[in-house]
Amino acid sequence: MLPIYEGEKKKSSSLRCKNAIVSWFKIILSEKNSRNLFLFLCLNFSFAFVELTFGIYSNSLGLISDAFHMFFDCSALVAGLIAVVVSRRPHNERYSYGYLRSEIIAGFLNGVFLLFVGFFVFAEAIERAFQPPTVKHERLLFVSVMGFIVNMVGIFAFQHGHGHSHGGHGHSHGGHGHSHGGHGHSHGFDNANSHAHSHSPSHDISIEDSADIPGSQQKIMHGIFLHVLADTLGSVGVIISSYLLSNYGWMMADPICSMFIAVLIVISVYPLVTDSITILMQRTPANLEHVLPTCYQQILHVGGVLSYHDPHFWTLCSNVSVGTIRVIIDPNANYSMILNEVRHIFSRVGVQQLTVQIEYQY
Repeated sequence: MLPIYEGEKKKSSSLRCKNAIVSWFKIILSEKNSRNLFLFLCLNFSFAFVELTFGIYSNSLGLISDAFHMFFDCSALVAGLIAVVVSRRPHNERYSYGYLRSEIIAGFLNGVFLLFVGFFVFAEAIERAFQPPTVKHERLLFVSVMGFIVNMVGIFAFQHGHGHSHGGHGHSHGGHGHSHGGHGHSHGFDNANSHAHSHSPSHDISIEDSADIPGSQQKIMHGIFLHVLADTLGSVGVIISSYLLSNYGWMMADPICSMFIAVLIVISVYPLVTDSITILMQRTPANLEHVLPTCYQQILHVGGVLSYHDPHFWTLCSNVSVGTIRVIIDPNANYSMILNEVRHIFSRVGVQQLTVQIEYQY
């Protein structure tokens, strides 16, 4: 076998990198949401430089803060694109659910970035309110209006993706929920695979709904939509301050406008951050919280069911709820019928995947 020279290694490495980039672009351009993300990223990044240049020239904190907010929008768009690519990677033994939660992480990081921007701009605006600087308002109104138009493009591009989940990735988890000889397995960081030893001897049958779980981009699109919405409202604030500066020479308009932008950023992003945290903490889904007690009562009314234990339900990704539950049944009961009944009870309330562990009590 001939030795591989350093030049050939570098060529092979660069070829793999090129192929990876090409495949990423194919994924990005193959779907409407990700394609809109990429095109708006190019537009937003270009105009952010224009706005920053005029902001520095005119000494307008409102325009500078809006420009930096647009740069953070660009980082949000890049993070969104990365999350879209990563979320479509198939599941494996280490990540049995795949990379579906990348959209939650992307939404959380975007929200945290926006909170930092909001606090920074608000602190700077308070300082300027006590010592209002001289702002050169020439062409400030024109640049502000252009920024508003750019952001309106983003509003119309992402208003559909903000309200709906677009699956692009699905996979099956059949085979990760079976139990033989006394122990079961379930997904999630909980104690749903525990057993009550008082039911002895017992026979465990852990069955999992193996339906495909579609991926979601809702948190990605929600985070980006909030970025663009806050930018749009911020542009309105800059337009108002530019008008007041041009016609009345009111220097306090600029810091007040900046405070307005900062407050809008924090208010708009707070729900995204809190929602992402609850999902990452595996809180019981809010849409199931009030219906689960009814489901538990329905289980007890199924013929042959004696009791249930260890119910755990959580959100895997946007609009995808999964859960595990242990059901104790009579030895003479038909476990297949009970299994179907239990799965039907929870599927009606929106649980996409359910692991049911059935135990006989003798």
